[in-house]
Amino acid sequence: MLNKFLSTASLISVFLLISCSNDSYEAIHYKDNYLVEDGGEIVNAMIGEPSNLVAMIAGDSASSAIAANIFNTLLKYDENLNLAPELAEQWFISEDQKTITFKLKNDILWADGKPLTSQDILFTWKLVTDPNTRTPYASDYLLVKEASAPDARTFIVTYEQTYAPALDTWASLQILPQHVLKDEDINNTFFSRKPTGSGYYQLDQWINGQQLTLKRNRNSTQGQANIDKLTSRIIPDTSSQFLELIADNIDFMNINPIQYQRVFPSREDLKQRIGLYKELGNGYTYLGFNLKKAPFDDIRVRQAMNYAIDKNEIIKGVLLGLGEPIASPYKPGTRWNNSKLSPYPYNPTKALALLQEAGYEKNADGILVKDGKPFEFEILTNQNKQREMTAVLVQRRLKEIGIDVKIRVIEWASFINRFIKTGEFKAVVLGWSLSLDPDQYNIWHSSQQGPGQFNFVGYENPRVDELLEVGRRELDTSKREKIYHEFSKLMLEDSPIVYLYAGYGLSAINKRVQGIKKPAPPAGIYQNSFEWYIPKALRRNEIAAQ
Repeated sequence: MLNKFLSTASLISVFLLISCSNDSYEAIHYKDNYLVEDGGEIVNAMIGEPSNLVAMIAGDSASSAIAANIFNTLLKYDENLNLAPELAEQWFISEDQKTITFKLKNDILWADGKPLTSQDILFTWKLVTDPNTRTPYASDYLLVKEASAPDARTFIVTYEQTYAPALDTWASLQILPQHVLKDEDINNTFFSRKPTGSGYYQLDQWINGQQLTLKRNRNSTQGQANIDKLTSRIIPDTSSQFLELIADNIDFMNINPIQYQRVFPSREDLKQRIGLYKELGNGYTYLGFNLKKAPFDDIRVRQAMNYAIDKNEIIKGVLLGLGEPIASPYKPGTRWNNSKLSPYPYNPTKALALLQEAGYEKNADGILVKDGKPFEFEILTNQNKQREMTAVLVQRRLKEIGIDVKIRVIEWASFINRFIKTGEFKAVVLGWSLSLDPDQYNIWHSSQQGPGQFNFVGYENPRVDELLEVGRRELDTSKREKIYHEFSKLMLEDSPIVYLYAGYGLSAINKRVQGIKKPAPPAGIYQNSFEWYIPKALRRNEIAAQ
């Protein structure tokens, strides 16, 4: 079981260490009028190592983050969250709204210098829809009844029915090279660790368990990025990441609320050389149950968990108030979020009443028991301090009503492969990062429960299935809104997960990195990272040479 006192103490010790530091780091005076210069290297930290660099079969955020720098999609979202060209320079939608014609840019190349053509787009579509490809993303592209590449610059898809998220899906599918992969098994290929892409960067070096380095792709289809190299260091412990940040060994990281609210305000030297950024992201943290296993196959038990957990306590205690309570799987403030829904209030009395209905009674020791067996289970989560601390608060509240909860923290790759993909878990604390389109078919439709697919909790509700099917075909935005509001209401009632919070994304970036947009655009500060640059005078080797 995770020792909650040790977890808290370790955070406090780090806080005291850096608060009381007599760091003699020589101050650098930053200014706002540096000239844009090519070159330099940015170093960041990642909690987990990518499983591979083919995003369609990886499914984890670490893989997606790296692959996004290597590969392109047909379309992308601009800083204002409008669809914009990427590989395609134009697209046309037929009058019946079932056919999309994409026109590719002229003379675009893969990193190895081979032409990138519409045949590569067609090949990628065939790959993601191949039943032998182990991917959670196939359902979106299986809706295409016909795809063709009549010439090198034209790609056409026709849908059986109207499909509202169609363009969004083509802003998500990373295009792969046919000439490299045509004879490869995409599930087991050298390409997953030695990819050939078309994006701003290409893989330079991958040292297992330590770091990945990307270098500029001179054949990038989008022109040249300013930064020459991107290095991602694998540092699972965020406290260690933070020590590396303040020691000037990494340039940016996602920080936690303690660091944002307490550490930086107390350290003038950090404020001088590190900029802070705060934005509400497109994601949330949750406690998820395996609905295929007792006792979580009982809706009363799941609803009881919802009443037994104090979400506001978690937001205040773990996030220091830097989060929002949620009652639906959508970003607060967007039209898809059903504002009429409220989170389950903290009500242990109601929780106990539901558990009694489900057949549980307290024994002489205050432990809930059913059929002679105590109510006990294990929460799994990955190496993430916020999730660990969240699990500790959940554990404490459930213990108060007589449930024995143990916590196990696991390295990310093992967590996914040994437990999530196999379904060998009772409960997890995890997070979802969502696309801008409200379609969540891949996550919650009952058909999406196969190995590697996203409905790993085993949620099934025929009405939810129907709403998800209708919602992705409805083109009228107002009608779609009503569909997803009903979907959210059913999800809240069924409680396959407990929504814990939507946290703010908190980034700390060394001020040597220039070109970050202020204020942050709707798409976030990382949207224009290809335009970031490091003036020569501020690069690490230049500073060291002085």
